[in-house]
Order: sequence, then structure tokens, then C-alpha cells
Amino acid sequence: MPESAQETESERSVRDMGQSDGRDQPSHNIVSVVSQFADDNLTFVRNISTGLAIAGVIVMSRSIRLITQFHAASEIPARFIERNVSLRGKVCTVTEKGLELEHVPIYVPGLSPLLSRQKGVCVSPLVVHLAGVELTPEGRVWLERHLVPEQRVWFKLISREDNILHCLVSHSRQGSMWSYCMNDEVLKLGLARTAPVAGVLPNSRLYWRLHKRLHRAEVKAERKGRGIWKEDSLWERLSRTVRENPFFRLVKRLFKRT
Repeated sequence: MPESAQETESERSVRDMGQSDGRDQPSHNIVSVVSQFADDNLTFVRNISTGLAIAGVIVMSRSIRLITQFHAASEIPARFIERNVSLRGKVCTVTEKGLELEHVPIYVPGLSPLLSRQKGVCVSPLVVHLAGVELTPEGRVWLERHLVPEQRVWFKLISREDNILHCLVSHSRQGSMWSYCMNDEVLKLGLARTAPVAGVLPNSRLYWRLHKRLHRAEVKAERKGRGIWKEDSLWERLSRTVRENPFFRLVKRLFKRT
């Protein structure tokens, strides 16, 4: 009786091992098939690996454009202009029509120092005009007061003409997480007039979207009488009328002679 029990247990163990081998067999077969396919099509596998490597190089080369510093408008890829990419810059000075900015690229530890130029090399700034805006002298003074040198801003690429970039320039208020567009702000304060968006086709969607946005800001200033839209008071209008009156001028000259 004990011998038959032992035999039964032995048979059961053998059967379990057979079932286990049967379950492992499919996975073993799959590995064998893949290995055999790789051996039989070695050239094809190598071509796939080469293609993936080339694709990786292309993607990396495009990404590198985001971490390299641009020193002239001509260095910026055309696709950046077409997609209205936003770049970061450091204020150098305020010009009559806009700004001169030093491009500040995205910093990647280990890679950015290899792509940056040597220290001591003169870095030429980018000439950036406020797109769709014609600044007044007061507007330039306002920009100089709010955008001091070394201050960081974002400039959204709209168009490029020769070596000039027409952009929407954004700046964050101190102590605030929100930023505001300088193009809109100078128009809202009556420190500028709207102008045609240079370098953009007049019948394009981008042109009309920008024109509508900037015109809305200008209308706000006109309604509130700000800046160039400020109306003289009644006393100022009367004083100007009297000064321009011919009889008053004649009397004034007579008093000067006497």
C-alpha cells in the first residue's frame, strides 16, 4: 500500500513537470523565432537600427536650435517665425521703435556650455520692434522706465524684415505671476498708435487677429482720453482760442512797442 502511494506521487510529479514544460514551451518558441528572424534578416535589422539613429540625430539637431543663442534675426529658423515661437530675451536698450534684446536660450546642464560661445566674445543684440505699434516719444520714455537693462522678457515672433524682428513683447510685473503684453499696454495708455503689422499678409488670419486685438486696446485709450487722446479742459481751449485771435495778437504787439 505505501509503495503504490509513492508510485502515485511520483507519477503526479512527472505529470506536473510535463505540464510545466508545456507552459514554458510557447515563450521559448517565441524567443527562438525572433532570434532566428534576426539571424536570417541581419541586414534588415541593421537598417532599422541605422534609421532610428538618424531620426534621433534629426530630432536632437532640431532641439539644439532651442538651446543655441541667436545673435541676428537671420539666424532664427523660418519655422520659428511661421509657428510664432516665443523666445526669452534680456533687455539691452530701448530704441525709438522698440528694443534691443540679447537672446537667452533654454539652458540644459552639460550641453549648453558646449554650444555657448567663449567668454569675452561680443554678443550682438536682436533688434525687436513692437508689432503693429507706432510709439510716441512719451511711449519710449515709458518703456525705458519699465524695461531697464538686464531685465528678462518674452518676445513672440510675428514676422521678420531684413534684420528686424516684429514681435509681441511680454513682461511680468514684479511680485506677480502674470505677464502683460507691452504692445497692448502702450496702446491702452495712449502712448502709441496702431500701425500695419509689418511682414504679415493683410488678408491673413494672423494679420486680422493682431489688428483686432491692438485696435481694441487703442479704442480703450481713446474712450478714456488717455495720452494722445487726452482732451483739453474748457479753460485750456478758451485760452488757446484767445491766443490765436488776430485782435489779441495785434493788441499784444502794440503793448510790446510801448
